[in-house]
Amino acid sequence: MTRLPAASRAGRRSDAGGFDRRLIAPMILGSILNPINSSMLAVALVPIGHWFHASPAHTAWLVTGLYLATAVGQPVIGRLVDTFGPRPLYLTGTALVGVAGLLGVLAPTLGVLIVSRVLLGIGTSAAYPASMFLLRAEADRTGMRSPSGILAALSISNQVLAVIGPTLGGLLIGVGGWHLIFAVNVPLSAACLVLGARRLPRRSTAARPGGGLDVIGMALFAGTLTAFMTFLMNPAWGLWWLLVIAAVAGTCFAVRELRVAQPFLDLRVLGGNQPLLATYGRQWLAYTTSYAFLYGFPQWLQDSRSLAPSAAGLLLLPMSAMAIAVTALTGRRAEVRGKLAGGAAAQIAGCAALLTAGSGSPMWLLALIGAFVGVAQGLNGLANQSALYAQADPARMGSSAGLLRTFGYLGALSASAANAAFYRHGATTPGLHHLSLLLLGVSVLLLAGILADRSLRRVGHT
Repeated sequence: MTRLPAASRAGRRSDAGGFDRRLIAPMILGSILNPINSSMLAVALVPIGHWFHASPAHTAWLVTGLYLATAVGQPVIGRLVDTFGPRPLYLTGTALVGVAGLLGVLAPTLGVLIVSRVLLGIGTSAAYPASMFLLRAEADRTGMRSPSGILAALSISNQVLAVIGPTLGGLLIGVGGWHLIFAVNVPLSAACLVLGARRLPRRSTAARPGGGLDVIGMALFAGTLTAFMTFLMNPAWGLWWLLVIAAVAGTCFAVRELRVAQPFLDLRVLGGNQPLLATYGRQWLAYTTSYAFLYGFPQWLQDSRSLAPSAAGLLLLPMSAMAIAVTALTGRRAEVRGKLAGGAAAQIAGCAALLTAGSGSPMWLLALIGAFVGVAQGLNGLANQSALYAQADPARMGSSAGLLRTFGYLGALSASAANAAFYRHGATTPGLHHLSLLLLGVSVLLLAGILADRSLRRVGHT
């Protein structure tokens, strides 16, 4: 069999010097590992609790353990991607997903199962920073100004898996019990390993192997974020010492990063990049509202409207459908300011409409509220991702992308704290309205920040 010359083989990998489309499959498959593991568990907490005779307070650590590990792991692994390139981190991370899946299947206790979820969080933290790094490297190679279509594909695939995750989890549990939602990670891991080994570049000229790894800075960052996020999971006066630890570790982290020659996070560069900081702030605000609605609205539907879980889930379909549709329709447009303004306006409309929800509200109104929130999710998520791509230092694309995910998880934990505060005595209608007022204020602040950020006018137009 005659081998093609190197030039011909290269031509098969990319069209006339365009983006190497062989990279798309491992990028998308790796990036969906996190949302599918986050969403499948939603329907498994009760059977897992029954299996281990554990209360909801204990099984909740299966959720928060993954969020915490991912929030800390994304920027740390992203920095490793910047240093060593995407291939070794992608392969190591996706292999760890398979190990964590096996550990979950064989877990003899709830504690071991929680450990497997933490390992899943760490393992699934590699693919997104690696994908963003590859996008930047391919853009530099091809001269492509904005890979908006590929960014949209990543966003849509993540949203689709987040939507079908609970349904898939329910089917797997029905077939073979809750163990299968962990077992499914083994073939997914194997597929990622095969695709990654065959298609990811072995070397990257943008990476900087052999130095620049600030291990102490990473450890201080992880300690700061872990203490702060653990407090957010259960804010109480009795846990004030966590805030003290976060403050001390954060101070030590800042002092070190300002003095070390090659810091984990270059605070001088980051502090001077106001547009990127604004993007992180928008991510936090947008995801606070998104997750508060996602977790708070179904509880109210079940507790105050006496809907079955399946019926409550159906009322969330307009939200999911609108998020996917909006991302698909606007994904190829590189301009972000209009998307962000539209997303914030839709978020305000949804929160305002939520104030009118009550025991006599028609179902079409409740579905419409979800649709508004879905529009906001689709526009805000994609636009912030595109803004980060344009604003981040190319040499630190991996860690910058990881931080974007971290701020999204900070929003999730802020939402969890808000839901706990307003639903202290159950998911009542007054509690929902008080939550809506808070989210309305957050949404107005988000819109004000977007309109005041003049740098957004240049994103997608240069």
